[in-house]
Amino acid sequence: MSKNKEYERRLIEIRAVENDEDKMLVEGYAIIYDQPATHQYGSRKFTETIKKGALDNTDMKDVPMRYNHNDNVMIMARTRNKSLQLIKDAKGLKIQADLLDTQSNRDLYKGIQEGLIDKMSFAFSVADGGDTWTFGEKETTRDVNNIAKLYDVSVVDTPFYDSTSIYARSLELLDSEEKRLESLHELELLKLKAKIKGEM
Repeated sequence: MSKNKEYERRLIEIRAVENDEDKMLVEGYAIIYDQPATHQYGSRKFTETIKKGALDNTDMKDVPMRYNHNDNVMIMARTRNKSLQLIKDAKGLKIQADLLDTQSNRDLYKGIQEGLIDKMSFAFSVADGGDTWTFGEKETTRDVNNIAKLYDVSVVDTPFYDSTSIYARSLELLDSEEKRLESLHELELLKLKAKIKGEM
């Protein structure tokens, strides 16, 4: 994946699916609607919820399943050849993957079976105007109403992923949104002052 793309990532659960055909099947929910996720950034609390309907217009035409979002590792499965299924239902977005029979996939599948690897993340971008921010004294909330594109789903092997890069983009968004609102507030004050001055 190109490093200059602006996208976000979130952790999801993954598990191996037992079957009688010796296939390497894994599944999990990438997105669960209306389930708030709260994270603490120092003294700031940030709660994000992906709302039901956020996937109604999402581009999911060609989504690969990767290892640690790494472009340099062979793709594990892909929607293009139907080895990766993305299923929208009332609960959210379910992922089912039939991993290609390669040595690296066999190693990863064994790690999933043994519980050594039990997390995935997915990379996405939000449409313009596709989220709503509410700033309170102690907590900022963000409702994601329209996901523009799903870039990939990835098996990840580090338990500290969520405290490093996964939520870093959300924190950047939090800062930029606060600055944007402050600028709008300052602009409104300037307009008000100009209006008052014109009426004098």
